[in-house]
Amino acid sequence: MTWAEKINDYVAHSRAGRYFQLEGSGARRERKNTRFLTEIRAGFTTFFAMAYIISVNAAIISDSGGTCVCEGTADDPVCDNNSDYLICVNEFRVQLIAGTAITCCIACILFGILANLPIGLAPGMGLNAYFTYTVVGYHGTGNISYRTAMGAVLIEGFIFLILTILGIRQWLARLIPMSIKLGMGVGIGLFLCFVGLQNSEGIGLVGPDSATLVTLGGCPAIMKDETGTCLGGRMESPTLWMGILGLLVMSILLLYRVRGALLLGIIFIAITSWPRVSEVTLFPYTPQGQNMFDYFKQVVKVQPLDRILAQFEFDLSTGQTWVALITFLYVDILDTTGTLYSMAKYGGYMDKHGDFERSSLAFLTDAISIIVGSCFGCSPVTAYVESGAGIAEGGRTGITAITIGFGFFISIFFSPIFASFPPWATGSALVIVGSMMTSSARNINWEYPGDSIPAFITIAVMPFTYSIAYGVVGGVIAYMVINTFVWVMDKITFGKIKPDYSLREPYWDMIRGRPLLPIYIRYIIAKVRGKPFDWYQDEHEFSDDEGGASSKKSNEKDDEDYPTQVVTTGAVENNTATLEVTNEKTAL
Repeated sequence: MTWAEKINDYVAHSRAGRYFQLEGSGARRERKNTRFLTEIRAGFTTFFAMAYIISVNAAIISDSGGTCVCEGTADDPVCDNNSDYLICVNEFRVQLIAGTAITCCIACILFGILANLPIGLAPGMGLNAYFTYTVVGYHGTGNISYRTAMGAVLIEGFIFLILTILGIRQWLARLIPMSIKLGMGVGIGLFLCFVGLQNSEGIGLVGPDSATLVTLGGCPAIMKDETGTCLGGRMESPTLWMGILGLLVMSILLLYRVRGALLLGIIFIAITSWPRVSEVTLFPYTPQGQNMFDYFKQVVKVQPLDRILAQFEFDLSTGQTWVALITFLYVDILDTTGTLYSMAKYGGYMDKHGDFERSSLAFLTDAISIIVGSCFGCSPVTAYVESGAGIAEGGRTGITAITIGFGFFISIFFSPIFASFPPWATGSALVIVGSMMTSSARNINWEYPGDSIPAFITIAVMPFTYSIAYGVVGGVIAYMVINTFVWVMDKITFGKIKPDYSLREPYWDMIRGRPLLPIYIRYIIAKVRGKPFDWYQDEHEFSDDEGGASSKKSNEKDDEDYPTQVVTTGAVENNTATLEVTNEKTAL
């Protein structure tokens, strides 16, 4: 036996191996082809695929101004030129980098231990944009303060926890039509792309215009007026071209199936932006630049968290707070549920009725992670589709998730480095992530207008109104109005006037499914009634029990069938999630 085989065999026959259901452990239901070192490798693969969230999440949420107070003037209403305020925002961003890493670390380790699934968790892309630009507003210009919004996230986490305990989450996810679910992912992708192209949190390609609202930007700072409109020199900003270079680097790395392409691209552009003698430096010789450079030189630091830790205000007296809370709730339900079901199907541990092992514990851990994340200043936490990269490497158990958490633990102590990633580096990643999220547009039912038009309204309204919530609400209302009219017309004409129903999505089939109550509540009810109870009654045949295609596909890893990128539609259909797998072979 080689040293690797000895390690794998030793761990498999240990109590840990039995708990994580490694192959050869003697567990009740072993996960086929699972090896300890394979799980470790898969965990680091997923970490490098999603590590960009550390800097990107902090960069987005810090645009809200956080706990810093903006005392705007007539010439500078959002404090873009207030050096004291900008220094405060930078300190907030730096602390939020550490807070994001801590949140991801705790969430992934808890998920691995309790749910035993190879899934990485982090603050959701899209939800953080909604939190910043719609709820709190740029530099606090929204209707809700940062602390009140954090209170709403905390309350959402507890509501999530209650819904999970009662087993209502899966049922709620089935209520939203499939077309709206798919449209939400596409709309959020376009929204993130729009953010990544702007100057405040992107490469600066798009700028404001008084006539057309937006136009081509990319001019140097000295060529802008007080509103940020370019007076000349469009496409001449050095940082814009650095952002475009980063976009090209990431695209090429993705093209050649290099794992961690986004992170490598961000690091490359960030490093080239660190020398102070450069035209694209992140540390100009200004008070704010000097403050950032002094922090950067520390390299390793245990960051204080006084600006982000437990910053809550509970004010539910305004309608805007309730709108934000409800939006956080249902978007997170759809996002997490869709990702978990998709990864479960891909990994081969989804049963024939569309559920997966420890699903209740998975949802429970996600709810706890939201609560933990709010305590560290983060928007709602969700499961990440980048976990598919680790599953493609052979990750099947919670050891993979624990390894992801270990990667985030290491990053906590290097926050000065992660804090020095410029917006023209992370903005390129937002554009790439946006392009990935729009891939689900192909799965929208474009053949039936009752499905396609609401989906398109959802997609279009999000970026055009700069609001994710308005897009979802617009799509749902359009779906209800159009399809209710069709149903009424069908009834009053006794079926003489009706469209071709064969083209529409089977809405009611998506709602029906497994029992509403989770198994532990059914156990309590059975005990109260004095009836026997079978703890394994929900176990059905799993896809890997037959050596199914998905299990074989993700374990054999031959040259012609080696997926490393998984894109989910973020929706649940007939209790299973639609999954697209691109055929890839890593170039590393």
